[in-house]
Amino acid sequence: MDDSNVKKKILIVDDDNILLAYAEIILNTEYDVLIATSGKKALEHLDDFIPDLILLDILMPEMDGFELYSKIRAIDHLQKIPIVFLTAVSESTKVQQALEIGAADYITKPYIKENLLCRIKNAIQIYEFSKSRKA
Repeated sequence: MDDSNVKKKILIVDDDNILLAYAEIILNTEYDVLIATSGKKALEHLDDFIPDLILLDILMPEMDGFELYSKIRAIDHLQKIPIVFLTAVSESTKVQQALEIGAADYITKPYIKENLLCRIKNAIQIYEFSKSRKA
């Protein structure tokens, strides 16, 4: 089966409903988008939704983005899914931390729509290429 016409799936995790809505509007034309307003809800979604990419905020109540990242990576079938941090946190130590643990990218808010779309596309293409090399 050819997947080229099937929309790629993205899970967006952020506790800010306005930013979630904006990101969903931007991405909905090209991707099948599911949103979660907390780490707990994201993990519940991941029981039956396997995304091609996860956009993840850092500053969230109950479970921050780094903790959620670790929980996602502990799930066997999600270990290789690209995770991109999309956050207002711009401290270089946090950027470095995210990249060192294996994040596909780190984008700070506010972001430029076109840059966000390009970086998501690139992360998914790299993921797809790595999957095809192992097949």
